[in-house]
Amino acid sequence: MRFLDTNVLLYAVSGEEQETEKAAIAAALLQSNDLALSLQVLQEFYVQATRVTRPRRLPNEKAQAFIESWLRFQIQEMTVGILRAALEASQRFQLSYWDAAIIESARALGCSEVLSEDLNDGQQYAGLRVRNPFRPRPRRTRR
Repeated sequence: MRFLDTNVLLYAVSGEEQETEKAAIAAALLQSNDLALSLQVLQEFYVQATRVTRPRRLPNEKAQAFIESWLRFQIQEMTVGILRAALEASQRFQLSYWDAAIIESARALGCSEVLSEDLNDGQQYAGLRVRNPFRPRPRRTRR
């Protein structure tokens, strides 16, 4: 299972011309059945998508409708256990608390990968790998 960070959701609903390619990648990802999110990710999406200073911000009703549609994925709620694990991971990996909470929510759901533009592509966090879905991948050549 793969865990989605907030930026994937924000790109999926972006109408910005310079984000067209990332929006297409994010929309394609959201067609997958092996995805997971956390309440934190959904909350961050809502705050960022509806903030007054955001270009082409979403109306509250539309942001809420997107969130409702994403509830079809497995959702990790915030628990005291995840809070404690995130506090420890924040220190161990030198991450912000919020990034550590993403990592620990993904771990709690049994995910093998976190899809994020914000965390370091290829980084491993005690067996959990980060992949930036928007980073071009080198093409493999056949021999």
